[in-house]
Amino acid sequence: MAIFDACLKAGCAYADLGGMGVYTVLQKAEHETWHAAGAMAVLGLGADPGMSNVICRAVADKLERIDKINLYWAAELSGPENPVLVPPYNIETVLGEYANPSKQFLDGALREVAPQSGHEILQLPAPWGETAFIYSQHSEPLTVPFAEGIRDKGIREFTWTLHLPKREHEAWVGLVKAGFGDFETPIEIKGVSLRPSEMLNAVIRRNMAARADDVPDQDSHEIHLAIGEGTRGGKRRRVTVQVTSGPDALYDGYHDAGTSMNASIAAQLMLRGAVRPGVWAPEEYFDVADYFAELKKRHFTIVVEDAAL
Repeated sequence: MAIFDACLKAGCAYADLGGMGVYTVLQKAEHETWHAAGAMAVLGLGADPGMSNVICRAVADKLERIDKINLYWAAELSGPENPVLVPPYNIETVLGEYANPSKQFLDGALREVAPQSGHEILQLPAPWGETAFIYSQHSEPLTVPFAEGIRDKGIREFTWTLHLPKREHEAWVGLVKAGFGDFETPIEIKGVSLRPSEMLNAVIRRNMAARADDVPDQDSHEIHLAIGEGTRGGKRRRVTVQVTSGPDALYDGYHDAGTSMNASIAAQLMLRGAVRPGVWAPEEYFDVADYFAELKKRHFTIVVEDAAL
């Protein structure tokens, strides 16, 4: 927030990767202040949030009335099983997604739901197959159902759900059960005060370094999926927008190509366009066609289905 405020004072554009939504709400509340100052901020510019918001806009644009949009993100690994727990991203973020309650837009309002609830199974293309999802804390439900062109179409439900590879999922569930999802209450060990997540982070990083030779080559696959239901021309429709990425020479050397490449896309599109004063979420700011053209340049696969119900 200090950087956010400094950009406002300097009158320069602001962008971030967003994520859990806590700061997104505080930032969005400053929209009128930024608008009056002629300054521009666009929030949550990675893959999820970021690209995920844009695919929700793509769904919404194909419906005249929206009943619901359900947003899913799933990661999968192929290759030898990894005997070392390697976090997919920041450890506290993963723990938060499993340990914290989340807000989902249900029956026309944001409602708090229990961590790891909302269990749902989808049949997805290989390598995912039968895939289990859970509600998780994220920023998309805090912005998408309130965006112009979405809220005024009558949306009553918007959810964000998560799937991590099965063995990694089991590990994070177990760690939260053991108490590592408590970020606030420090524990004292031999006179040293640490939060459980800090201790876990140190152990995992040490283990990753000590067992680096045991980590096998694995291929990473991601799917970002928005499924919307509503009406167009008085007839019921289901619109699905799916973006997938998998092993590609273009992604070599990236820890997370999806997040970093989408941040780059967002920044370049912001630089190309005129300044739009205010604080915007991705679904409010980006043109879907322009964004999808950039995804294709970076070897993301986009599938759009529009079917009668």
